[in-house]
Amino acid sequence: MSKPKIYIDGREGTTGLQIYERLEGRDDIELLLIDENKRKDLEERRCLLNAADLVFLCLPDDAAREAVSLVTNENTRIIDCSTAHRTNPDWVYGFPELSKLHRAQIINAKRVANPGCHATGFVSIAAPLVGMGLLAPDAALSCFSLTGYSGGGKKMIARYEQGDRPPAFSSPALYGLRQDHKHLPEMRLRSGLEVPPVFVPVVDDYYKGMATTVFFHMSQFRNIAALAETLHVSPLQAVWQKLREFYLWPDGENGIVRVEGDPTDPETGIDSGFKIYANMWRGKDTLSMIVAGRDEQFTITALFDNLGKGASGAAVQNMNLMLGFEETKGLNI
Repeated sequence: MSKPKIYIDGREGTTGLQIYERLEGRDDIELLLIDENKRKDLEERRCLLNAADLVFLCLPDDAAREAVSLVTNENTRIIDCSTAHRTNPDWVYGFPELSKLHRAQIINAKRVANPGCHATGFVSIAAPLVGMGLLAPDAALSCFSLTGYSGGGKKMIARYEQGDRPPAFSSPALYGLRQDHKHLPEMRLRSGLEVPPVFVPVVDDYYKGMATTVFFHMSQFRNIAALAETLHVSPLQAVWQKLREFYLWPDGENGIVRVEGDPTDPETGIDSGFKIYANMWRGKDTLSMIVAGRDEQFTITALFDNLGKGASGAAVQNMNLMLGFEETKGLNI
């Protein structure tokens, strides 16, 4: 059987390079490479797009839409890493952990939209809570999401790494303050929410890693007292336990998304001196969820690499599923 042919359109960008690094040493696929002098040649790209069994689009939104229009081979499957198709009902959302149905849809899909980095953190927290009926779809949530500067691509990386950069670049920068960040429609839709969260994205002076935190009052939750009583645990433990069960693989093992220890357990939980560093999971393709606080109010933080599960790692995970490979192959777990 011939090896699947893979083409990365936009390989010179940050996401494309990261995908290439995860794939270049694999002997179960064939990478199609464009001549460096022809990477903007429309006809050369058209040829490679249609010669591939699977294409990664690592392009700006408009260029991604154009690339899709160039594909006339009905057998070519596409994973789009841009924002262009993440809320498009004709595209499967590339977050396999959301449900068994979701994973099956990705496996059979011709068109998959890879999630955004901030959205990955928020959706990983909010979608299960809404889906399990613990949180009402009309819940008004707030989210604070801290990322390394590599999430802004080559131009932002260059600004942060230039020798004469402004002194302000050494401190965190809040942005998207008009509540118009491009991930917000995706965050709302893919979480099953009726209203988008109040969202504060933050970029800081480190290369990669994310900490996406959602804030909760227990009064926002449905029937939590009865659930806690049934499980013989506290309300906070009940939330933690249901999230943990949601993300465990069928064999009871942790998957790519995992929920860390009981927040009330002195051995494994969060004590008063615990700190979460946003780059703790740099270089990993996993996502860890940390529940912390008390029964009345608490936070849930998704900790991951913005270039891993937040971008390229997720794209390769989706490719593995679509082509029938082991889901974690080529990933740093």
